[in-house]
Amino acid sequence: MKQIRTYISESYNELMHKVSWPPYKELQNSAIIVLVASLLIAIIIFLMDSAFKNIMELIYNNLF
Repeated sequence: MKQIRTYISESYNELMHKVSWPPYKELQNSAIIVLVASLLIAIIIFLMDSAFKNIMELIYNNLF
């Protein structure tokens, strides 16, 4: 039990005194960049999926 308590104490000490946390404004900017990038990637994947679906439908409709 003492090892767990030591681990938690050292972890807390490191997070509070040794880690440099970014300012709130920088966190906001990073979150917005991640959100926009995720949306762009989702749109690109959706468009690729739709294009492949249409191509496959054309191929299957012409063959059968």
